[in-house]
Amino acid sequence: MPFIERVASREIYRNPWLVLREDEIRRPDGSPGIYSVVDKQTYALVMAYDGGRFRLVEQFRYPLGARRWEFPQGTAPDLAEAEPSELAARELREETGLRATTFEPLGQLDVAPGMTSQRGWVFLATGIVEGESDREHEEQDMRSAWFSREDFEEMIRSGVVTDAQSIAAYGLFLLAGR
Repeated sequence: MPFIERVASREIYRNPWLVLREDEIRRPDGSPGIYSVVDKQTYALVMAYDGGRFRLVEQFRYPLGARRWEFPQGTAPDLAEAEPSELAARELREETGLRATTFEPLGQLDVAPGMTSQRGWVFLATGIVEGESDREHEEQDMRSAWFSREDFEEMIRSGVVTDAQSIAAYGLFLLAGR
């Protein structure tokens, strides 16, 4: 089966976190078209789990205009070539102050494959040690708290947790037999 072919590409916008490009494409039937793509670095999402509770962070998500609870996650331009587990350890430490002895990869997620090339690694962090957070300037409004599995599931059901990556990560956690 033929695929969509990129004929040409032009960069529309760039900053340290993303690139927006517009591609001229040729569809499998030969017809032309355009596709806009947001290229972003791979991210790490960390499910810190102490055997009965998960550590979540809450922050203001500017594009939504609302505060949201989710698992710690993020990218770092200076760690673009690093192992995903190294990024996971950094995100966990920065956002929650937690350290973990084990980072078990649970799988990968595509953020929004119709719009962005960004993919993420999901890690289960165990052997948790508490510490001080070291948040980035943009994360100054962030809060962090422990929630039981039951409370987390209720937060999903009631719409308190709506972050697609966090919900999908929990699905990977369940599929891993946890």
